[in-house]
Amino acid sequence: MTAEALPAELRRAIVQVARTPRLLVACDYDGTLAPITANPDEARPLPESVGALRSLAGLHETTTAVISGRALRDLATLSRLPAEVNLVGSHGSEFDIGFIHALDDKARELHRRLEAELENLVLDVPGVSLEVKPASIAVHVRRAEHEAGRRVLRDVHDGPARWEGVSTTDGKEVVELAVVQTDKGRALDTLRHQVGATAAVFLGDDVTDEKAFARISGPDLGVKVGDGESLAQYRVPDTVDVAMVLAFLLEERRNWLYGEQAPPIERLSMLANERSVALVTPDARLTWLCHPGPDAPAIFADLLGGAGAGHFSIKPHRNGLPLGQRYLPNTMTVETRWSRLLVTDYLEPESPAHRTDLVRVISGEAAAEIVFAPRPEFGGVPVKLVAQGDGILVQGTSEPFALRSPGVEWEITSDGMNDTATALVTPTSDNPVVLELRCGTSDLGAHELSEADRRARAGEYWSTWARTLKLPSVQTDLVGRSALTLRGLVNTDTGGVLAAATSSLPEEIGGVRNWDYRYCWIRDAAMTVRELVHLGSIEEAEGYLRWLHGVLSTLAGPERLHPLYTLAGSVIGAEAVIESLPGYAGSRPVRVGNLANHQVQLDVFGPVVELVQTLAAARGELRDEDWQMVRAMAEAVTRRWNEPDHGIWEERHVPRHRVYSRVMCWVTIDRAIKLGEVYGREVPGAWPSLRDEIAADVLEKGWNEEVQAFTTAYDGTDLDAASLFVGLTGLIDPADPRFQSTVTAIEAELRSGSTVYRYRRDDGLPGGEGGFHICAAWLIEAYLLTGRRTEAEELFTQIVDAAGPTGLLPEQFDPIAERSLGNHPQAYSHIGLIRCANLLSQ
Repeated sequence: MTAEALPAELRRAIVQVARTPRLLVACDYDGTLAPITANPDEARPLPESVGALRSLAGLHETTTAVISGRALRDLATLSRLPAEVNLVGSHGSEFDIGFIHALDDKARELHRRLEAELENLVLDVPGVSLEVKPASIAVHVRRAEHEAGRRVLRDVHDGPARWEGVSTTDGKEVVELAVVQTDKGRALDTLRHQVGATAAVFLGDDVTDEKAFARISGPDLGVKVGDGESLAQYRVPDTVDVAMVLAFLLEERRNWLYGEQAPPIERLSMLANERSVALVTPDARLTWLCHPGPDAPAIFADLLGGAGAGHFSIKPHRNGLPLGQRYLPNTMTVETRWSRLLVTDYLEPESPAHRTDLVRVISGEAAAEIVFAPRPEFGGVPVKLVAQGDGILVQGTSEPFALRSPGVEWEITSDGMNDTATALVTPTSDNPVVLELRCGTSDLGAHELSEADRRARAGEYWSTWARTLKLPSVQTDLVGRSALTLRGLVNTDTGGVLAAATSSLPEEIGGVRNWDYRYCWIRDAAMTVRELVHLGSIEEAEGYLRWLHGVLSTLAGPERLHPLYTLAGSVIGAEAVIESLPGYAGSRPVRVGNLANHQVQLDVFGPVVELVQTLAAARGELRDEDWQMVRAMAEAVTRRWNEPDHGIWEERHVPRHRVYSRVMCWVTIDRAIKLGEVYGREVPGAWPSLRDEIAADVLEKGWNEEVQAFTTAYDGTDLDAASLFVGLTGLIDPADPRFQSTVTAIEAELRSGSTVYRYRRDDGLPGGEGGFHICAAWLIEAYLLTGRRTEAEELFTQIVDAAGPTGLLPEQFDPIAERSLGNHPQAYSHIGLIRCANLLSQ
């Protein structure tokens, strides 16, 4: 039997409780772990239950226990449970971690009196026995003649059970008298407190277990075994079902804690149109898609939560590994190929603004299995699928969803909370299977264009743009793919630019450094569209500046800017955690929103003014509204440049006087002066002296004689890759020995083989992280400026080698484990690759 035999409501409850941060799993022994036997000394637990309890106990933040009426000594001897499982005997008066009730003289005297009195009561009554425990005595009548047993129980209740200081617990054919106040409910509470459990599971069959069920509340789960009235929310028939409950709980808990098998981050391919993005695994599993935009809740969050969080999968009916995956040249259309099967995926770029339309085409000659399992709101909304005519309608959600699939016969099953649709199809050479996921509508009607025409239109949307680019001679194809990736992160409706397509892909596997990058950072977006201007495309920069003007129009001045906004230009909500998702490879928490929204980052003005300068040069003119924004940003710097801030890395420590932030304040003023001089605009007289004052401040306070380098901030000796901008921006001549020394110091401390770390200091967060591709790109530029071209070429080759098979780069690389880390694809990483290729081509 499998867990499918359990009631659907119970399975659903187990899934929920398995996802609590700290779990306590406790069971009764007789009638729960072990079947009831005529001879209690022969009651052995089911091996399957023992194995599940042991495995649960071995999981992180998970505690298991058996709470029994048996004496602790007898329970340990009889159950032979592994040491990982905590044992609690005598209804909670004995704990294997130490007998928690130290009996005083009065209690010991009461225990002696109780034993003598009970011996008199059961004298000469065949089949009745006493079980003397350290703090209690149990009277067993199971083997006695029925009426005699009832008489003994009455005598006990009418006599010693009424004594002052005696606590009575009734069970099946047993009554226990204790000289301490205890019951299984109190034992459960004691365990819960000791381990700090955020939820508890208790399984039991006896009337004594009702005291534990009475303590079940909130996220807890109580399961009654067998018949009889109970306070438990759920019920199973016997000990065999208990083993299934524990096994299913183990499976769900393990998956939630450690994640299911996760594909390497760099091997994920991004689909995009002008307003949405999606990720596909190397075996054509749609693993990430949000709607109604990239920063909305996910419909498919398999990437962060496994199959239960939603996926849309296509694979050969007879298992086989794919032969490869690629983008069709100069498009965002992805092909995944097996020996006799091809899956083609693309997002339609010309759908209505409220729609996200994904087309999946199955061609070839082999039978293919399809699994359609949407789980809106990160899997938080129960889903019902209804087969209708040419497809499936998704019901139970605030947004309408439909899957058009003419000719496909679906089988719809339910796990008690969500429906899943599966199908087996066999395409032919002249009749491919076309699946159209339509988010934002329930329309299942035929499209006005054929699929071939739509695929051609989607490809042309990207290739027409790509043909306008001026690509460098170094790594031309990879730079072209990086450009398309950056373009895919741009929302052409609003002008906003994503920092990355995903949330919470980890900076350390199993760690807590998991952030939501599905927003528009003022700095990152300016750097992204500026790099596209360098490649010959200005429309993205113009769209972004329109977006920024719109944001600024709602503020008193640029100094009021938040570091990031939604793609629509609104302030993002509070950072929150989705507790129900296990995270990529078990890396929790999964976050939505970003606390950096409330930080002070004084460096953001520099990249914007540099963008205006670059765009004006490309256009041959400086627009009045852009000059007014530059002036406003320069004024903001005038007022605030000497304040401490949180900096480019958004550390969650107290603000510091950071070298990078001061340098970018200098850049703001320097580029503003040059813009005014080139385009005949009036430059305020205070700007040149302010530029000199900021530069002098950086050179005096940012340089540290002890470490012979420009440091992270004025108050320490720690290094930061961003401090390279002292030379990269021209604040100091790259030939200056202080810059040369800084490059060497950062190389020595922060470079590790193929990558460069941001810093090595304690930033207030536990765990570590990988090296950043953008930091490696800065070091390459510094190498070139200091005449070290060979080192620059070698490090660039290593960045190129870190790209996935379809040319995408996430944020970071771990040189020890040789694996990619961080959100994906990351704008910063592709900015760095493009810039380095351009510099190396010169």
